[in-house]
Amino acid sequence: MPPILPNMPERALIGMVHVGALPGTPNAAASVEQLAETAVSEALQLTRAGFDALIVENMHDAPYVHGHLLGPEITATMTRVLTAVIDAVSVPVGGQILSGGNRHSLAACHATGGAFIRCENFVFSHVADEGLLPEAEAGPLLRYRRSIGAEGVRVFCDIKKKHASHAITADVSLADAAHAAQFFGSDGLIVTGTATGKATSVHDVAEVRAATDLPVLVGSGVTPESAAALLEHADALIVGSSIKQGGVWSNPVDPGRAEHVVRAARASG
Repeated sequence: MPPILPNMPERALIGMVHVGALPGTPNAAASVEQLAETAVSEALQLTRAGFDALIVENMHDAPYVHGHLLGPEITATMTRVLTAVIDAVSVPVGGQILSGGNRHSLAACHATGGAFIRCENFVFSHVADEGLLPEAEAGPLLRYRRSIGAEGVRVFCDIKKKHASHAITADVSLADAAHAAQFFGSDGLIVTGTATGKATSVHDVAEVRAATDLPVLVGSGVTPESAAALLEHADALIVGSSIKQGGVWSNPVDPGRAEHVVRAARASG
């Protein structure tokens, strides 16, 4: 299996940069320049610890609005932050704009040189904590990517996305979801636990690995203790909570914890 992105190791570590609350959201407090400066500081800490790539995400914007309800100030600020982070580091950087801001993320990455986006709800409808997500993103999103010439930005998609109920699609296995996402043009599949910081099942990762020849990424709950087992089946680990102070996603980066994750993953072989 080739690396998930050029110039990356076959088993990669991707660190989360959680941007502070953006303008207009309930918890907004910092200026756009302050948001960018803090994101750059955390990005540099993660690359110094040994992470191979980064995702810039607006998770502090809770409670989220979805898709077309996202204002232009969100895309503009995330584009500014992405520019600052990409200029500051030498590793690939991707973006995610919550909730469901996939075209927004794609446009921002295309404009700034971002390498990939993370897309939830790529295939199948979801009932999520931010509301009903009735339409799969794949068809409109990949048409939009073609229309703006952004084919160089890869789309890594969650299957059975976290923070969502899957009762309606309970008869769709993870393998079935993986097949659907591959058929619909995903560039990589993200397997998660039930929520941010919740462990991803090794069995689930193995099931998806056996169902696809696309890159498989783990998207939640990675710890130094779980990294080796997950990397037996995954091509990349996305790490957020366990690299933060106290293991809480909303806290600042803890360089020691970040280095611990990297050492554990590299020791796995």
